[in-house]
Amino acid sequence: MPSSRKGSSKEDRIKIGRSYEELAAQFYLDRHYFILHRNYHAGHKEIDLIVQKGNLLVFVEVKSAKSKSLGHPAERVTKKKIANLTQAAQQYLVENKIDDADLRFDVITFLGGKIEHFPGAFAADEND
Repeated sequence: MPSSRKGSSKEDRIKIGRSYEELAAQFYLDRHYFILHRNYHAGHKEIDLIVQKGNLLVFVEVKSAKSKSLGHPAERVTKKKIANLTQAAQQYLVENKIDDADLRFDVITFLGGKIEHFPGAFAADEND
């Protein structure tokens, strides 16, 4: 009989991920950004946070790891992930009729619980 432990592990990872996304949201709130969306979905693509400060719209990817044993969490923002985030951001802009905002893609990481902020971590991938 299969163990239910694997399912709990996935649930635990989701719960931990959501708690880090909440901490990332608080990071932006503390810096006077407005949270526009959490876990915005464009089909199967997801943007963890969309925040705004003035005319600046920021699309945020949140990554975490207990240690660097598998590399820094920011290294898991792959070319494919960047393409997905870019496509989801483009859909968000179209859906919300936004064409005059300054745009930025940030990565927030938590390594061993410590936050790191990478503003402008990558440019939009216009090839995909």
